[in-house]
Amino acid sequence: MKEKFLPIGTVVMLNGGTKRIMVNGFCAIDPAQPKVMFDYSGVLFPEGALSSDQALLFNHSQIKDILHMGLEDDEQRKFNLRMKLLLEKLQEQNKQE
Repeated sequence: MKEKFLPIGTVVMLNGGTKRIMVNGFCAIDPAQPKVMFDYSGVLFPEGALSSDQALLFNHSQIKDILHMGLEDDEQRKFNLRMKLLLEKLQEQNKQE
């Protein structure tokens, strides 16, 4: 399995899932659980977002299979590195609190 974070547009199957999910965002927070950050947000594939309030939130560890990789280029790789560094910094700050 590739390391997180997978590029936008990546299509995955989650553990126990029956529908494919396309990654459309990162570091998502559910308003019902504001202290929990999920690795990804996604939409059903191929349907996409059927309404503006639909988002599936999941973590990298829940991915069973990567069915299609989104676009990987220099811009995406730089973004991925910046995001990882920011998350490490955030985790370090949370440990100190």
